[in-house]
Amino acid sequence: MRVAIFASGTGSNFEAIADNQRLQQAGLEIVQLVCDRPQAAVIEKAHRREVPVTVLVPRQFENRQAYEQAIVTQLAPLAIDYIILAGYMQIITPVLLGTYPQRIINIHPALLPDFPGIHGIEDAYRAKVSETGVTVHYIDEGVDTGPIIAQATVPVKSNDTLATLEARVHAVEHQLYPAVIYDLIQKNN
Repeated sequence: MRVAIFASGTGSNFEAIADNQRLQQAGLEIVQLVCDRPQAAVIEKAHRREVPVTVLVPRQFENRQAYEQAIVTQLAPLAIDYIILAGYMQIITPVLLGTYPQRIINIHPALLPDFPGIHGIEDAYRAKVSETGVTVHYIDEGVDTGPIIAQATVPVKSNDTLATLEARVHAVEHQLYPAVIYDLIQKNN
């Protein structure tokens, strides 16, 4: 299965996917990293793994549609099966959605539909819920509203700080996302 991974930051989910032996043995091929931030740490992680990198900065385009059309043009010759969003901090528009319908997946650090948006872990922590978790879902035109593929819970402990909760949520992300991608590979073989 040929994928492009989109990321904006440190790339911990990129690493969890790229370094997963089971995914490699199942036939996962990361053919492109798309990044929207030229200084993002994920770029170096992709270079170390010999994954081609495309950096496109949204503000350098006339609008969101032009930005995403440039991405579509870049990906077109690569025969991408899926786009995997791994900490990509842009909202996907109909340009990409129309080109890759039901083939863009995202990971969110909360149990959707609760705590959508950029601060899922912090919002759950501040709400003092007894558990939060991780959701992998298909992308649609809303923010974290697409059909849910899988979820895993993370208990919120009474002695948790935001940092300890974040660490546990990220550890679950690094397990759940590769497992979901593995299942997608099996369904598409």
